[in-house]
Amino acid sequence: MSNVTALKSSISEAEWQMRKDLAACFRLVDLYGWSDLIATHLSARVPDADDQFLINPFGLTFDEMTASLLMKADEDGNLLSQSDYDMNPAGFVIHSAVHMARPEVACVIHTHTQAGVGVATQKNGLLPLTQQSLAVLATTSYHEYEGIAFDMSERERLAQDLGNNNVLFLKNHGLLTVGNTVGEAFMWMYRAERACRFQLAFQQAGVEATEISEEMQKITMDRNRQANSKDGYRPIGQKEWPALLRKLDRENPGYDA
Repeated sequence: MSNVTALKSSISEAEWQMRKDLAACFRLVDLYGWSDLIATHLSARVPDADDQFLINPFGLTFDEMTASLLMKADEDGNLLSQSDYDMNPAGFVIHSAVHMARPEVACVIHTHTQAGVGVATQKNGLLPLTQQSLAVLATTSYHEYEGIAFDMSERERLAQDLGNNNVLFLKNHGLLTVGNTVGEAFMWMYRAERACRFQLAFQQAGVEATEISEEMQKITMDRNRQANSKDGYRPIGQKEWPALLRKLDRENPGYDA
């Protein structure tokens, strides 16, 4: 019996599906240029065990991730699956903080991209200058820099700063997004990353901005909240995720092993 077959026979179908989705997400993060060698981390809640989550082994690059390679841990940091690798301690602090505080969240994504860090380091953060930034600002908050996340007490502050939002700018550090599905978390990262890139492009141009009035900022953010809700015309991630999986099947298949 292969390792993959043995694992599949020992877990639920729901967990195996979540493993496949999360492994796909790792490869998509790499495909879109957001990975940072073996640094940063993604996680997903185990569907039938709310106090457990899946996370990447510390030592694998995102483009080689598969469903069977993902590690399983609980909120106390106990490893519940066999692996040749350790768990990134900073990854545990950050991801356990979110999963403990937000039981509805299925997936957490953390990146260190050039654009994301570039904007997270700016005093005023993401600016309300584009339609794309307003979509993100409708569900964004900020967390002060506390050094590498080794301090377990930071979990409470991370959770408090994230609140009920989907996007958290980790000041001087990077981006974090959450979603009720893997696809939703990915799409919030996609939107946040693009908003940051647009901001940096504008700033590099060195020209005066066409500002958006405060009234129109509020209208745009309210419309985005409605559109992206489960009852809206475009629930975020719902339509995009199947298309992204098709793209991945063409360009980097094998994540479901």
